[in-house]
Amino acid sequence: MAKISTGLGQAPERGDHVRQDQRGTTGTGTGTAGHPQTGTAAPSAASGIMAGYPEPADKASLRRTNLSVMLRHLRENGAQSRTHLAAATGLPKATVSVLVGDLIQRGLVREGELDRAGAVGRPHRMVDLDGRWICGVGAEIGPDHITVLALDLRGTVVHEDRRALDVPALTPQAALREVADLVADCLSAVADLGMHAVAVTLVTQGSVDAASGTVAVATNFGWRDVRAVHELRARLGRHAPPVLVENDAESGALAEYLAAPGADVRELVYVTGGIGVGGASISGGKLIRGSEIGHMRLDRLDRPCACGRTGCWEVAVGLQTFLDAAADPADRVHDLSVDLADRLDDLLGRADAGEPRTLAALAALADDLALGLGILVDVLNPPRIVLGGYFAVFGRHLVDPAQRILDDRRITPTPGRVVVTASTLGLSNAARGGAHLALEGIFQDPSVVPFRPVAEDDEYRSA
Repeated sequence: MAKISTGLGQAPERGDHVRQDQRGTTGTGTGTAGHPQTGTAAPSAASGIMAGYPEPADKASLRRTNLSVMLRHLRENGAQSRTHLAAATGLPKATVSVLVGDLIQRGLVREGELDRAGAVGRPHRMVDLDGRWICGVGAEIGPDHITVLALDLRGTVVHEDRRALDVPALTPQAALREVADLVADCLSAVADLGMHAVAVTLVTQGSVDAASGTVAVATNFGWRDVRAVHELRARLGRHAPPVLVENDAESGALAEYLAAPGADVRELVYVTGGIGVGGASISGGKLIRGSEIGHMRLDRLDRPCACGRTGCWEVAVGLQTFLDAAADPADRVHDLSVDLADRLDDLLGRADAGEPRTLAALAALADDLALGLGILVDVLNPPRIVLGGYFAVFGRHLVDPAQRILDDRRITPTPGRVVVTASTLGLSNAARGGAHLALEGIFQDPSVVPFRPVAEDDEYRSA
């Protein structure tokens, strides 16, 4: 797996060289990487978040760099005073004041309460992200559902919708038409809130080519070389925001990273369970591209997989195998017309009530899940593994057994214990990551956002 910088980590030290500038936009005429809205994709849905900080080649790009550093620092560390911002970023206080004033005028940050804690002398006013008028949209398509979610600049959910859908039973065009309907509803809803959606990220399973906006292979959908971005743009219309595409595991890993408490969780492996199994990791605050971990040959029964091979890990721990083990075919939990969240909630209730068949299915799942996690630990040695997708729903039945198995596999009793946790973001976390990616153009280059007129009753204060 190639290591690709996300720009998610600490602000660069003064004098560090950083990577080439990739500009975003909030306008309706260009995409988040500065590409015209011609129905094609920007180079990558994650191009901003994977590109690192732009290189200061002149005064204009230096200013963009510093604005980006300031905005990212506030996202990752929460409200700060100007004094703390200067100390944390290494920028002079005068420069910080100018940058904060610029971001306030663009409606990206605002000043709030006075910081009196432990202060000697005059208290400082706190600066925090605002962006109440800006949002990003993530649209996840899975084998049995569509989830659309919008986040504001602070990461607050402002709209969410979900629909059960048997995607493999539809043509790609029909499935994307359903996605477009939910996205259009979302764009209308956020517009009613007075918000502007800067981009939409389509999040999908399988291998994606972000540069061309194509889903190269999604075996669980039966898709191959689907021009997903082109189809979605065509259905949304020319006035819609730019459309990007990204893999679900990478989007989910990003969502987990940004939701982690504080800025100290910089290393994790994310494993998501659905019909298939996906994975990606964060290392040193940088996203590492996921691999086809679901197709490691780990199925004890060597059963056929949708990819055409046999013995894949996802055959052992995938959702359909678990459902087959937990319930008869006529059971409601197999009904694809019922939302997956409701079906999983039914099974969770049975497990919590001690129903033997469900518990036996979960015990087998925990064993097979730990088998693959053990290999990931041996290869990547992460301090934390986060379980997402349907694994997270059954976290209280899976985390402890998986943790025990991994602990038993430890070679030495050193403190480097891998901690297994379940995602707290629910089944929408991949869509949430997509919404973060849609916003990334703003964090990469805040200067693309125009200055906004300040109303008399506006809470913004000038620097």
